[in-house]
Amino acid sequence: MEQVLDVYQQPYDPQHPVICMDESSTQVLSDVRAPLPLQPGHVRKEDSHYHRQGVWNLFVAFEPAAGKRDVTVTERRTKVDWAHYVKKIVDERYPEAERLTLVCDQLNTHTRASLYEAFAPAEAHRLARKLEIVHTPKHGSWLNMAEIEFSALSRQCLERRLADHNALVREVRAWTEARNRAHTTVHWRFTTADARIKLASLYPNFGD
Repeated sequence: MEQVLDVYQQPYDPQHPVICMDESSTQVLSDVRAPLPLQPGHVRKEDSHYHRQGVWNLFVAFEPAAGKRDVTVTERRTKVDWAHYVKKIVDERYPEAERLTLVCDQLNTHTRASLYEAFAPAEAHRLARKLEIVHTPKHGSWLNMAEIEFSALSRQCLERRLADHNALVREVRAWTEARNRAHTTVHWRFTTADARIKLASLYPNFGD
């Protein structure tokens, strides 16, 4: 926990950005019957029946200090999928950065070893050298600011029926672009000093 909090206290450096990364799944549902449109004084009405159009994975990479995020829809979230997403972030989103700090949970895909499963050794090594991976502690996913983005994405974009995969990709892209244009940042205020007071029960007690 303290390692993650220390990372969040570092001054902003575009050459060494801090990226919070996470993934989540979403189910795509389409309407069986067209919903009834909004009427004055009445909400939009949907039929309770729907068609399942599959479950898709969402990768998110969020740079809280700069208010930049990327959300990518994939079919799966295997080690190889994660490795290819990391390559996208390194080479397409931050090509000028010297080194990226990735904050992510302890899922077994979130390791440099995943890069070697996806790429030839030279390429995997090139990517690995540009990464510092900082894992949140077990049961400490609340420390990952990517969860804030997923919460906003869910409330603002995904809490409705989307007809198919193409609609999901289109709506997620539109949401991401709008949020990036707004430069929505997160200023993390919870520090190591706060943790030692408010979460004192998690620390060993050495007496007086």
